[in-house]
Amino acid sequence: MKHLRNALPIFLACAAAAAAQTSPEAAGVASGGARTVADLFRSCGWIGWVLAAMSVFAFADMCYLFATLRRGAVAPRAVVNDVMDNVSAGALDAARKVCDYRPGPFSFIAMAAIDAVRELPSPDVASVTSVAEGEGARQAAKLQSRAQWLLDVAALAPMVGMLGTVLGMFEAFRAVGGEYAVAAKPVVLAQGVSFALVTTVGGLFVAIPCMALYAWFRRQAARQTATLEALATDLVIALLSARRGAPAAAVGRESVR
Repeated sequence: MKHLRNALPIFLACAAAAAAQTSPEAAGVASGGARTVADLFRSCGWIGWVLAAMSVFAFADMCYLFATLRRGAVAPRAVVNDVMDNVSAGALDAARKVCDYRPGPFSFIAMAAIDAVRELPSPDVASVTSVAEGEGARQAAKLQSRAQWLLDVAALAPMVGMLGTVLGMFEAFRAVGGEYAVAAKPVVLAQGVSFALVTTVGGLFVAIPCMALYAWFRRQAARQTATLEALATDLVIALLSARRGAPAAAVGRESVR
């Protein structure tokens, strides 16, 4: 405790010196100019590489979510129309071939419902709906889990930055209590405090966009899940109507549009 009380004024001065080093107006140690992003990244050490890897992973996951959480990927209109037309005409084999040719969340739900109608001895609304809902729940869970990776990165990045903060403070206080204890100057502690501040900012810089994108993609996944539920209901009605010989040509058109 005595060392900490003695180091407090020095630590405050060191924090001011570290902030001055990271300001655009401050002169660089080696180049004599303002510190660049590359200089700040190098000052993070191995923590910077961990945060960089996490940001690259988050960016790749974001691109994947943009490609897969679209209506054209979850339930393509052409596939929905072809399946509904074949089901209404009683051509269940042709409808299943369409699903095999264009696999996706809606196609998997449609195949499960078609197989239930063909294999159950006496299919009714409750049994076919239960099969379609079971497959729909699995597909909805997959849609939600794809966005979960961004939430994981958003939760871990600040913790990695906090680890850098603790390591930087440890180095700063070790300098105070070690060989520089007699004549410790702000410049001796500036490197440790600068490391702590930059890693904290780096962790937040990665976490904040990931959290915002996760919220947006979660809403997208919920919207696509609602679309799948409506299409699955229309498909079940069309399957049972076609099996009983009732006209079902218009079933599902409103949902498709």
